[in-house]
Amino acid sequence: MSKIAKRVRATRDGIDTLKLYGLDDAIGLVKDRATAKFDETIEVAINLGVDPRHADQMVRGVCQLPNGSGRTVRVAVFARGAKADEAKAAGADIVGAEDLLETVQGGTIEFDRCIATPDMMPLVGRLGKVLGPRGLMPNPKVGTVTMDVKGAVEAAKGGAVEFRVEKAGIIHAGVGKASFPADKLAENIRAFADAVVRAKPTGAKGTYVQRIALSSTMGPGVKVDTSSVLTAV
Repeated sequence: MSKIAKRVRATRDGIDTLKLYGLDDAIGLVKDRATAKFDETIEVAINLGVDPRHADQMVRGVCQLPNGSGRTVRVAVFARGAKADEAKAAGADIVGAEDLLETVQGGTIEFDRCIATPDMMPLVGRLGKVLGPRGLMPNPKVGTVTMDVKGAVEAAKGGAVEFRVEKAGIIHAGVGKASFPADKLAENIRAFADAVVRAKPTGAKGTYVQRIALSSTMGPGVKVDTSSVLTAV
């Protein structure tokens, strides 16, 4: 226990918890403290001035990270016939229809992203209670219910990150790996923040983006000056 406490204290040294750091400085602090034996994920948390309990204040969307996420994404596609063949050719890990439905209903969910053609949604809808709580339910608003199966699979594999505001008004997302160059992380973070801004709901009042923080998987959080991140109006 003492070794863990010592490591935690060491990662927090040099971080002023009351200070808002510029994005570049924050990235440097987070990268320097990502000392685990694996390539830690760099995560961003954005506090929004919304109450997602109201339908007109729900924030949801997708962002194509310009430098990818560094994560291997397993993609499942519900499709038949030519669209199933298209999904396989595009690199989908799992493709099926009723057989895939049975697999998921049986408790086997070996994928991180789920895509479906529109004609498959009556079937996929039966999995709402299984996929919904895991954030895996296909949705046309984020491009996972589409006839462009090839494009959706390639986007998912190439670094598309879905986001959805949580009950407390916070959005979390992994935006790269600690091994990424700092400038690539900065590009990803700004792209993600801009996507969140573009998804601003009609019911949002007052200051929309209130706070931004960065951290690595095992590291402490670093508060970021929002003006150093946002480029969208």
